[in-house]
Order: sequence, then structure tokens, then C-alpha cells
Amino acid sequence: MSSWVPQHIAIVGASLAGISATRSLRTHGYTGKVTVIGDEIHRPYDRPPLSKDFLLGTMGEAELSLLPETEEVEDIEWRLGAPAVGLGDRDRPTIQLGDGRAVEADVAILATGARARALPVRSDLAGVFTLRGLSDAVALRQALLTAKKVVVVGAGFIGAEVASSAVRLGLEVTVVEATRSPLANVLGAELGALCAAQHHRNGVRLMAGVTVEELVGDDCVEGVIMSDGTLVPADVVVVGIGATPNVEWTAGSGLSVDDGFVTDASFRTNRDNVYAVGDCARVYDELSGAHVRNEHWSSAAGQGNAVARVVLGLPPLQRPAPYFWSHQYGRTLQYAGRRSDGDHFEIVEGDPAVGKFVARFSDAAGKLKAVFAMDSSKAFAGYRRMLV
Repeated sequence: MSSWVPQHIAIVGASLAGISATRSLRTHGYTGKVTVIGDEIHRPYDRPPLSKDFLLGTMGEAELSLLPETEEVEDIEWRLGAPAVGLGDRDRPTIQLGDGRAVEADVAILATGARARALPVRSDLAGVFTLRGLSDAVALRQALLTAKKVVVVGAGFIGAEVASSAVRLGLEVTVVEATRSPLANVLGAELGALCAAQHHRNGVRLMAGVTVEELVGDDCVEGVIMSDGTLVPADVVVVGIGATPNVEWTAGSGLSVDDGFVTDASFRTNRDNVYAVGDCARVYDELSGAHVRNEHWSSAAGQGNAVARVVLGLPPLQRPAPYFWSHQYGRTLQYAGRRSDGDHFEIVEGDPAVGKFVARFSDAAGKLKAVFAMDSSKAFAGYRRMLV
């Protein structure tokens, strides 16, 4: 460890990135005080199942916990249900809480995550949902029990997973996507087209290249009017159009903010002893030379582990290539690496027509840049190991 060891570390955010940092501190021998601050009343829980097993009713709240009953947590001070509302003291981080209390620490790790982005139209009707936290999922699951027609706005991973779950519940589903090809900005046009085909094959109506003009209904949503004039009936609308990092609470603190807390490659912000990880952080990526905000489970977990090592002065670990996965329509999608426009795309194993294949992206010199797989986990793992 470094010559200076903080006596008190405050972790602002009780989700995956925050609890990963907490675990890593203890795993690496830190015996000082750790305070975890969270705006929700719930202990840390896993979010990916919210759009899948939990929404389907095959998983309960207890199974979502990131802290099994067998895990020792008594040596952590929890401040739950009281959001952070300010960051003061330039010399020693002081976190102001919404209940009027304050937490003064030697080091602060900010892991406040992100919130679901709202539609730019009136959306306060009953039956309109976003899906970010447990309370969102509980309310949506209840609504789907009596729903017949569901409109999902946004064909990203969350939107596609919700659509998949709604189909399994026997509902009529329409997915609305502003771009011409779902996920093309992430996976490229070729894979975007294959993801679109998944919706069609499973009976989902996909409306691409249109936006939501208006939600109609008196007290409850009854339909969605699209930018092309189409009216789609709906008794439930789920909005999945991205997320906004939770950074506003630090206004006036002097922290550098640009679509997230801006950090160096070691998660350090421009303030001494203040770090940021997870969905709220834009971390400098040495390979691309740019600051990047990664909203994926594996990124949050990895950054939480890595920042603890930085704080304790331990040697950094080699950063793996970005990785994420999704479960849609009974299939597992996996992606790793960093593709760029202009990279060569090819199917290297399997057949997309049967829903089982591996694709790779390579640069002009033939170097592997990224790999994608559908229901081909073993082959995917082999290609992933070749990524830098």
C-alpha cells in the first residue's frame, strides 16, 4: 500500500460500482472506516435482471441482492435513503446528505450512476414507465399483468429486453426506434440489421426511423402518435432512450463535469482525493485517447474493483477490452472490444438465420478490434481472449 492510507473512505452510490469498490477495499486489506451512501432505501441489488427475470416474475427481490446473507457487511456504515446533495470542503471531501447530515471523509469515491432519460413530450400519464431501479421494475411488472398492448420507445438493450419479456407474457408489442437500424451506432449497421430481424421473427412490430410526437390519453396512456402521423394504441409505454449521469448534486464543488465526472485513466477527478467510477464517470481511455462513459455491468464492476486498488496505492490491473451482454427472445448476445466505422465485418462461425453465430470486426491490417456472438458463448470466449 501507499505511505498514506486514508482512515475513512466514503462511497457515494450503493449500486454495483459502489459495492464493488467496497468489497475490493476489504479484500485488499483495508481496515479503516467505510461509509456507503445511497439514495434508495434498498441494500445494493443487481439491475440487469430487472428487465428480464424479475419482470417475468421468475425472480424475486431477495434474489436480486448483491449482498447475500452469508456476506459480512457489519464493518460497513450504511447511509441509505438519504441522497447526496452536495460536495464541500476542498481539502477533505464532505458529502452533504438530503436529510441534513454530512459525511466527512479522507477520500470520496463517487458512484452515483445515471437516471433514465425522459421523453421530450408530456409523459405524466399513468401507464408510462422508465426502467432504471427496483421501484420502476415493481411498478412496471404490476402494470404488465393487465396490459394488452405495449409500446417500447428505444430499441437499445434495455428496450429490446423489455420487448422480449413482454412478448413472453403474451402481449402485443411495438418497438419504436429513432434511428434506421437498431443498435447500429454501437454494433454497426450489419449487426443492427440482424438485431432488427430478431424483433420481426418474434412477432414484434419494429418502427424504425420515427420518433414519438405525442402520448395520448386523459389520465392513462391510450396511444402513441409517431412523427410520421401513425397512431399506435398502447396501455403501457416503456421509455428506454438512454441515461443521464447523476452529477448535478455536486454543483459548486469545482469538479470537472462533461456528460459525467471527468477523470484520468485512474479514476481521479480534478479534486484531490475524489474519484469517480461507473455510469456517472467519463474515464480517460488511453487506447482511444478520449474520455469514455461506459454504461455496462462489467464496466461498473471492474471500475469499482480498480479504483480501490488506486486508492490503496496497489499496482493497477490490466484493463480488459469493454464487454457487455444481453438476453433477448431466448438468446444470449455478447460483445467485446472497440469497433470503429470502416472496420471490416465478417461472420466467422455459424449462421445468423438460425440465431447462432460469431462475427468479428478487424481493421485494415487485419487486427481484431471487436467480436460479437449470439448463442455461441464458447466460441466468443476464444475470440475475446485475442482482444487487447
